Amino acid sequence: MSLLATFSKLALQSSLRQVSCTAISRLQVSPILYAEPLKKKKKLDPQIIKQREDRRKKKLEKQIRRLEKNARQLKPIEELEVPLTLLDERDKRIRKLEPLSEEEIERRARLTKKWATYKHQEKVSDFQAIDRLLQSQNKALNELRKESEELYQEAIQIDMTLLPAKTCGPVATPPIKNYVSPDGDYHKEKKMGLSL
Repeated sequence: MSLLATFSKLALQSSLRQVSCTAISRLQVSPILYAEPLKKKKKLDPQIIKQREDRRKKKLEKQIRRLEKNARQLKPIEELEVPLTLLDERDKRIRKLEPLSEEEIERRARLTKKWATYKHQEKVSDFQAIDRLLQSQNKALNELRKESEELYQEAIQIDMTLLPAKTCGPVATPPIKNYVSPDGDYHKEKKMGLSL
């Protein structure tokens, strides 16, 4: 009788949910998962397997060759492509220039030589000016060292207030307002500047 009474209490309790302090309040069962027996692997001829692997290798090699071929090609830029109308009008647009006379060729050669000589002399004079400045600086430092070693040591110290130097100026080509880049690679920056 006592056994029957305990089972009847369990039956009543299962229908009512009770508050519990434990982490698990009730047991749950996962749904039944139906399965079927594994299919037997078909035994393939080793020659067929080898052919499949060869085909796969050839396909991969072909893709690699295609990628290498395309790697050399640059992304086309719309601004650099010549419109077809200009190609059609090419004969009209080519200038018919007369060949240069001997005197003009000699004059241009002399002008090029004069320009090269001028630029060379300018470079030499710049180097000489820098050398003179360095010699005078070294002479002044030697004189300062004779007067006071302390002042000399202070003079050769690097001025840390000069670095980092920041400069802002115009860029080579300023951005065009409301310009939409054709391939989306243009990034706008708020401020262009040089920082050291």
